[in-house]
Formats: sequence, structure tokens, C-alpha cells
Amino acid sequence: MSRRGLLALCLLLSSCKRTAPASLTPDAGAPSLSAVGAPAAPGPSAGDAPVMRPGDATHRVQPLAVCRAEGTAPLDAARRYFDEGRFEEALSCAAQAAALDPDLAAAHAERGVALAALGRETEAQMAYARALAIDPGDPDALLGSAHLYAVQLSSTRERDELGALYAERGLSQPNTPPELVPHLALVAAMAFNDLGQSEDALARAAIVLAREPGSMEALYERALALFELCRFAEARTAFASLVGDSERAAHAYQHLGLLLEREGKWKVAQAHFEKARKLAPEDFPAPPLPSEEDFRDEVARAVAALPADMRGDLAGVPVTAEELPADGDLLANQPPLSPTILGLFRGPPLGEPCDGSETPCRSVVLYRRNLARAVRTPEELREQIRVTLLHEIGHLRGEDDEELAARGLE
Repeated sequence: MSRRGLLALCLLLSSCKRTAPASLTPDAGAPSLSAVGAPAAPGPSAGDAPVMRPGDATHRVQPLAVCRAEGTAPLDAARRYFDEGRFEEALSCAAQAAALDPDLAAAHAERGVALAALGRETEAQMAYARALAIDPGDPDALLGSAHLYAVQLSSTRERDELGALYAERGLSQPNTPPELVPHLALVAAMAFNDLGQSEDALARAAIVLAREPGSMEALYERALALFELCRFAEARTAFASLVGDSERAAHAYQHLGLLLEREGKWKVAQAHFEKARKLAPEDFPAPPLPSEEDFRDEVARAVAALPADMRGDLAGVPVTAEELPADGDLLANQPPLSPTILGLFRGPPLGEPCDGSETPCRSVVLYRRNLARAVRTPEELREQIRVTLLHEIGHLRGEDDEELAARGLE
């Protein structure tokens, strides 16, 4: 199960709000239609035949069932059905609520909640967008949107950034109900951890834990942030407390292995990696780890295959291979670099003077173990070595991580 799969159904959007639940960067120092509802024009009556799309002889629109509100307002019925796990009925009643009052942000937010639970993400995006167009501060729409982008959809930098923005806006709204605060903070912590903004993630996890000390999701986000901030002793204690939790045990064992590996306890670390792999083989496959000599050869071939201008920029800049990042390199920046960085450029960019403390003053290093864990096959490893080199050459030329991410070299 992926990290994004750790949230149980009770933490999906509205149930979160009502009842409560490593991104790979070559250099992690920086720190990545039609919606169901009220139509614009009157729709078919209950007795009309299903509408055919122009030019489509086979597609039939599947109308929603009639909302059975059972004497309550459709919006209240939608919420009740959702809490009972009856998402189709919830959607029907939310759609009726939106049809009766098209300018009611809460009705469109509830449509988004139900659509997201049904896996209809594109329609959910539209429903949340409409809710927020009506009321940019609607807390349910902000929580739903944040969860959709930062948790439910597959991770990209842009989605994580958008999820963090929605969650942070929800936290800043004076009308946000207190019971929603820990859920908004949890989604923000997840998004910030994925973006490499670990200090922010740690602060948001603290908000959750101040209100819900036993939140396993927040405890995991806290542990991850501590690891990324190179607070290794605290991270080890935090991850050790999670090995008994079935949903987070694999990730806990994997991170404990990473911590033990940094201490040079290779055999014990390997045992922890194997436990993680046994519990979550899809998340933690055996890495295609070449020998140290073979890895150096792969790096040399990648350098030789670079364009002439890049090879020229690397003249006098050694490109070396190491096992793992040293503490001194990680802690040279504030906040620290991630222990899982794939490569590192040391020194000032080209055109800036060296301080004279090191000779040569510029260098590039690639990390064998981190690179092998970032991929699944030898072919992917070769490609990741190439991409990591391009990333570090970007730093050599003066680009920062945001600029590199914009060019697809995150």
C-alpha cells in the first residue's frame, strides 16, 4: 500500500470532517466536463428518455436515482447517507440540494465529497471549484479539495502544492469549525512532507497531535518530518513506535532500516528492509543495487554521454560516487537536506568566486544506495543517474530547485 493509501475510508473527505484520518528528488535541499448537479438549463423530467450525446449512438446518460430525503432537507439527507457509506444516495441528494439552490456552496461541496468517494475525481474537482467560486472560504469545500489533490489523486508537485494551499486557507479561515482543524492540518502535513517542506509538516502534525494525541496518521507524518530534518534520534524513536501499527509498519521498518544504515549497521538495516518488503512488496521492491565498481562505471558512462557544453562545464569539476550522504553535507544547509537525496552539487555556481577553502571548490556526487532505492530496474537506474546528473549540472549553472522542477528535473 502506498503512503497515500494509508488513509482509511473513514478519512475520505467528509468522513474526515464529520467523524474524525519518499518524493524523489535528485537534490532534496529545495525543499514537488460535466459535473453532476443543477444544469445550466432545465434538464429532462423523470419521464423523459435518456439523453443521447451528439454523434454517439451508444452512450447513454445514467440519471441519478431520486433523492429519498425521508422528510429531511436534501442536504441533510446527503450527509446522512454519506456517513452510512451510501455514496450514490448521498450524491443524489446533494445534487437535488444543488438544483434547489444553485448558489449554495455547501451543496456543491457535498456533491464533491460524494463524487470523490465514488472515484469520480474529475467531476469532484468541478463540484469543489463551483463551491469555492461561490464561497472561497467554505471550509468543507476547502477540506475536500485539499484531500482530493494532496491525498486521493496520484502525487505530483503541482497537486501537492494545490492541496497545501487549500488546507492552509482552511486553517486560516475564522469560520472554520474547530472539529475540521485537525483534518485540515493533517492534509497540510502530508502535502508539506511530499513537497520537502518538513518544518511546515512538523508544525502541522503538532496541531493534529495537540488535539488528537493518538492520531497514527499524524504520528507518521511527524516521524517522517523528523527524518527529513535529520533529527535522527527522534525519528528513530518515532518510527519504532509505529511498527505495531499494521497500516504503517512497512514504512516504519523501511525508515528504521535507513537510519540503521546511516550508522553503518548494514546487516541489521537489511533485516529491517526485508521486513518492510515482506509487508509491502509493491512499495519496497528489492533495489537493483550494482556493485560499487559497476556503479562508478555507470556514472562515468553517463558523464561521457552528456552534450559537449555540459561536459565543458564539468571540466575541473569531479563527479564521484558515494554510498550515502554524509551528515556534514546534509547539515550544511538550513533546513537540512533530505537523507534520501540522489545527488549533490557542492560549491558556488560557475561564474561565482570560490572561497578558497577546498580544492577543487566545486564537485558533484551521486549516491549509490539512494539512487538504487529510487528505481526498480537497472534500466531505470541508468536513466535516473542521467537525470540526477542533469539536475546537479543545473545547480552548477546557477539554477535553484524550483527552476529545475519547472524544467522537469525535480
